[in-house]
Amino acid sequence: MSLSIGIVGLPNVGKSTLFNALTKKSVPAENYPFCTIDPSVGIVAVPDARLWKLSEFSHSQKTIPAAIEFVDIAGLVEGASTGEGLGNKFLANIREVDAILHMVRIFDIVDSTSTEQTHVYGSIDPLRDIKVINMELILADMETVSNRIEKLIRDVKRGDKDAIQEDALARKILSALEDEKMANRMILTEEEKGIAKGWHLLTMKPVLYGFNKKTGGRNLDVTQPDEFKKVVEEVLETGSSYVVLDAKTEHELSAFEGEEKLMMKEEIEHTDDGVDELIVQSYKLLGLMTYFTTGETESRAWTVKVGSTAPQAGRAIHSDFQDRFIRADVVSYTDLIDSGSYAEARSRGLLRLEGKEYIVKDGDIIEFKI
Repeated sequence: MSLSIGIVGLPNVGKSTLFNALTKKSVPAENYPFCTIDPSVGIVAVPDARLWKLSEFSHSQKTIPAAIEFVDIAGLVEGASTGEGLGNKFLANIREVDAILHMVRIFDIVDSTSTEQTHVYGSIDPLRDIKVINMELILADMETVSNRIEKLIRDVKRGDKDAIQEDALARKILSALEDEKMANRMILTEEEKGIAKGWHLLTMKPVLYGFNKKTGGRNLDVTQPDEFKKVVEEVLETGSSYVVLDAKTEHELSAFEGEEKLMMKEEIEHTDDGVDELIVQSYKLLGLMTYFTTGETESRAWTVKVGSTAPQAGRAIHSDFQDRFIRADVVSYTDLIDSGSYAEARSRGLLRLEGKEYIVKDGDIIEFKI
C-alpha cells in the first residue's frame, strides 16, 4: 500500500531539515513493493513498540515495521498558483500525495550573528503563513473546478443527468473556495466525494500541521502563549491536528542511537519525541492501522485502512490471501503478550477463528488460512 505525505510550507520553515531527520529513520526499500528511488521521497518506519515486543516474544530472525512515504516538496511562494517560483511543479507534486504535512515556523532568531535563515516575510506570524499556503491551494483548485464546469457545459445543455449532477457539485465546491474555505471542510455525501475524487483537488486532502520551534530561539509558544493558543484553536477548528517539534534538534539527534541518543537528549534538555509523534500522527491522518504476523522467521507490521475486513487485510500480504481466504486465527497483541503463549491464549478462549466478515482491529495478530 503506497500512501504518502507531502511536506509543504513557505521557504525557510524547516521542511528539508525535517525531511532529513525523517530519512534517518528510513527502512530497507526492498521490503516494500511501493519503494521509490526518488531522492525527495523517504520510506519511513512507523514507530511501534508492540512490533519489537512481538519479535522478542517469537524470537524472530527478522523484524519489519510498517512504513509510509514522506515527500519533500519545494518551498511555496505567494503566487505559485499563477506560476510564481516553482509554481506548477509545486502544485503538481502536491496532487500526487495522499495528505499534507504543513510545516509552520514558530521561532525567530535571537540575534544577527545566528546562522539561521530569517523568515521569508521577516516576522513570525503562523496564521498569516498558513493563510498564504492555503490561498495558493484554494486558487489552484478554483481554476481546476472552473475548468471542469466549462467542460461540462455542452453535456449539461443536452440534459445529461450525470453531467448535471457533477456540474451542481462543482458549483457548490467553487462557491466554498470563493469564500476561502478548504474543500475538505465541506459536508459531502459519499457519492459526491466519489465524483470530486476524480478532480484531484489540493484542498480536499487531509492536513497535519507541524509547528517548528528551535532550541535557543524565540519560540511563539513560550514568548506569546496567548497568540500561539489562537493558532492552535484555528487549526483545530478546521478539523486538522498538529505536532510541535524542533526539526533541527531532531535532525542532529538522528545521528545517534540507543543509550547515546538518550544521553544527548539529557545533555541538551530535549524532552520531546517530535518526529516519532509526527510519523504516528501522519499514519493516523491517512486513516491507517496496523496488524501483525509473527513467528521465528519474521515479525512484521502490516498496513491497512481502518475498517478493513480480514480478506482485505490479507491482501496487504498477497492477493491470494484475499481471493482464496477461508478463515483466520486472530488474537489481540495485548491478549497474546498477557497470556505468554499461543497455547495459553487458546485455552483462555482469546485466540479466535474469524471469517470473511471480521473487521480487523489495530494490534490484531493474524494467521490466514487459504
